[in-house]
Amino acid sequence: MEIRSVLRALKYRNYKLFFSGQIISLIGTWMQQIALSWLVYSMTGSAFILGVVGFSSQVPTFILAPFAGVLIDRWDKHKIIIITQTLFMLIAFLFAFLIYSGLIQVWHIILLNILAGFINGFDMPARQSFMIEIVEKREDLGNAIALNSSVFNAARLVGPSVAGLFIAAVGEAACFLINGISFIAVIIALFAMKIKPFVPADNKEKNVFAGLKEGANYTFGFQPIRSLILLIALMSLWGMPYTVLMPVFAKDILHGGAHTLGFLMGAVGVGAFSGAIYLASRKSVLGLGKLIVTAGILFGIGLILFSQSQSIYFSLLFLTITGASMMMQSASCNTILQTIVDDKMRGRVMSFYTMSFAGMMPFGSLISGSMASALGAPETLTIGGIICIIGGIIFAFQLKTIRKLVAPIYRKIGIIPEIAAAVQNTSNMRVPPEN
Repeated sequence: MEIRSVLRALKYRNYKLFFSGQIISLIGTWMQQIALSWLVYSMTGSAFILGVVGFSSQVPTFILAPFAGVLIDRWDKHKIIIITQTLFMLIAFLFAFLIYSGLIQVWHIILLNILAGFINGFDMPARQSFMIEIVEKREDLGNAIALNSSVFNAARLVGPSVAGLFIAAVGEAACFLINGISFIAVIIALFAMKIKPFVPADNKEKNVFAGLKEGANYTFGFQPIRSLILLIALMSLWGMPYTVLMPVFAKDILHGGAHTLGFLMGAVGVGAFSGAIYLASRKSVLGLGKLIVTAGILFGIGLILFSQSQSIYFSLLFLTITGASMMMQSASCNTILQTIVDDKMRGRVMSFYTMSFAGMMPFGSLISGSMASALGAPETLTIGGIICIIGGIIFAFQLKTIRKLVAPIYRKIGIIPEIAAAVQNTSNMRVPPEN
């Protein structure tokens, strides 16, 4: 792999600033996530409460994201992200204060998680939609998404391991404090960007519900977008909540401590980072459909194998596989969506993406926590893995139709090589066919 090819999106100044700020901020975010789950399990010893806490942090995103998408298509995304990142910083500092003062209680955690979930309902679709504004050439969009995923998972590799050491040495509060400080980097990067003046959308006369209906019809009326969104939702509901149960495996099954939890999450990060680098090395979105199928099935297998492991070494191996396949599937779905969606619908489509990816996780967390309390954590993950495999197989049967419907869009934007030269002047025409 040529390094220049892998890092080609970094030639854009705004994206480079965004990328650099995320490197620092996301390490703090992962430290906080590990510290939060360990704090909750140490306070309660309950897998069900872990599920409730996960539910509280993500269900607001599920509720708010579709409406936020309508507003994001009308508002300045750059300013939205500055505001949301600042609010996340303040929440992290408040967590640190409550823990240092000894006042922290479970209801505090749930309340602050709900607030963070509402903020994330705006932040996540805004950041996804903002990518097109900081990457000037659309052919580099897939590379930018993959690089963004790589830094997210490089942070997943470093953050949990560091968090485990900090928790063991000085306690959970330090992780929240470091996370709050880390947001300063991304806020500075956002202010340093040179963004084109915001031009308000021409659909402000429509009310939010009319805009939401228009976005829903667009998203679920075109099969490729609909199939990708539904697949992501299924994986997020039954597969992704394995992270909520990770403290149970670290403490009760592998008989370790906070450092064991850090190693387990770090293994997920190693796999996900490797998968993201592989995606960044790809020069085209062609072939991603087949990769989505393979990665989805492999993700389910990895979950099943991890759930049955009682060895730390095998657990780390299986989580590496799980992390790599999870990343390749989710980032590939994101890339295809970003490539085929119309710009005026981008915020709304990405809000449904957020709803299916992050918004379904709280229900998965609640289901997994309840099932783990009744059946056990290993059995819960095994069931989730089987369902993920079935989802990948169902998507495989839809792949031929999806390719046929997406092909005209790829021709218009020049992704299909044989006619790329003939459509250089129509690279902005990216509206899915009306059907």
